[in-house]
Order: sequence, then structure tokens, then C-alpha cells
Amino acid sequence: MFWNEPNDKSHGDLELDPKWELFAKMARTASEAVRSVNRRLTQVLGGMSPIDPLCVKRLEAQHVLKDFDVVGVHGFPLDWNHWQLDEWPRKLAEIKALVHQPVWVTEAGVSSFGAEEVQEFGLRRTAELLEGRTARLHWYSLYDLPSSWSATSRYREAGGSSYYRHFYMGLLKEDGTPKRAASEFAALTPELGICQWFHFQDHRLDEAVKWLRRLGVKHLRTGLSWADSLRPQSDAWFDRQMRALEEFEVTLTFCFTPEHEGLRAHQGPPREVEHFAEFCSRMVKRYS
Repeated sequence: MFWNEPNDKSHGDLELDPKWELFAKMARTASEAVRSVNRRLTQVLGGMSPIDPLCVKRLEAQHVLKDFDVVGVHGFPLDWNHWQLDEWPRKLAEIKALVHQPVWVTEAGVSSFGAEEVQEFGLRRTAELLEGRTARLHWYSLYDLPSSWSATSRYREAGGSSYYRHFYMGLLKEDGTPKRAASEFAALTPELGICQWFHFQDHRLDEAVKWLRRLGVKHLRTGLSWADSLRPQSDAWFDRQMRALEEFEVTLTFCFTPEHEGLRAHQGPPREVEHFAEFCSRMVKRYS
């Protein structure tokens, strides 16, 4: 999977690349580089958030869609999106009408910010609404974001509760205690998958694998960070992460711009798109 939520304004990508020229070039270049290494891999275009037909038309105009096997979408109607939960089938149909590829829901989630019962209901209803409508549904996420970390958002605390909802998206609390939705999720696997990001040297990795087994997860979406690849001992960490996840069917996301590569520190597609393509192809050589 290439990139993550390229049309999310809170990430700053659109502000820096308003005509999508750099993103389009980056996606095409990286796709070609990976195909040259392994033509059998399914290539997914990074999940759009919000779900926006205009985004699809813009990508089509930039000749991006033809290079990919799957189009990804993300939806969080109970926390961040400006549409209601029951609109999931309509939102998915809008994108399916514009592309010939399958559309995967590579992130869908509900926070327990207000109450665990809200998350429990949201999980059950989302699964009902999307059953039979998408070949892949990754629930975001396994763990709550640790309170000592920061969420990836340009607006941060200025976003009010929108920012703090990032920290309550897990089926498990920060300390690993299961929430009400965890048992609901276990009843929906293996059809439902999980999206769980692992940070560099993430202390939760081994325990996460145990929980994924316990919950009956088959499909896992995670990522390898381009920015982290420039840290000392990054390959050793990536090797450990990928070995730990070998038993799952992994949708591996490549994203996160290194500070010195972006149009602005850590933001937007890189100035030199070939550098991102080199990272993607190196990771595919190493792990596929």
C-alpha cells in the first residue's frame, strides 16, 4: 500500500501540493519500482480520507489509478467525518462507480472517547453495513495510542476533541486491558482485519501478536516508515517486526516523509520522488 490519507487536510499534503502533481508522480514512480521487483504483489493506492469522489477524479486526471490493483478508503463517521454511520454503503458505492478496481476499506474505526458502548455499537453496525460490499475491512486499531505519544495531525490540540479521539481508537486500552468492543470484534474475525501501526522499537509488538492470535485475526495492515528507515539499526527493527508478523496476511503501507525530504519538515510528498521509490523497492526485495 502506497501512502496514507493523501487527501487529509490535517496532514498538510494538499496545501503543499495543491495540483497533486508531486503525489501523482511519486505514486506512479513507486508503483513501477515495486513491479520491477515483484509483479505478483497486489498494489493498493493509499486510503483516501475523507472519502471523496473528487479525489478519485483528480487521481484519474493525473494518470495514477491505472497503476494500481486496489483503491483504499478510510471512514470514521462517528468521530471525524461529516456523514452518518448508515451512509457507509452509499459512500463506498460512490467510489466504486468511478474505478474499475476493487475498493478496500483499509481503515474504519470508532473511538471510545465518550463511552465504550459507542465503540461497541459502531463496530457491530459498521460490520453489518459493509458485509459483502468490500473484500477487505481493516478495523483501526488494536491498541489505544499511548497518552505520552502524539497523534499525527497538523492541528494537534487546536483540534479539541477531534485530536484527543486519536487516543481512544483501540480495542485495547494503553495498558492492554480489553474494552467492550474486543469481544465483539473476536466474533467477527477472520472476515474483519486490523490496522495497527507499530512505532520504531515499539514495546507492544510481541504482546500485539498474542492478541491478534487470540482475536482470530488473519488480515493485518501495518506500515514500514520511510522516515524510520534512516534511523540507526532500522533494518534490524524492520526485520524483527516483519518476522513477528509472518503468520498474518499483511497489507504493508509505505509512507511518512523524512524531515529533510519533504516540501516542509515531515509533510507532503518528497521533492525527489525517486528516493521514496527506492525505499519501497528495497523493502519489497527484503521482505517478499
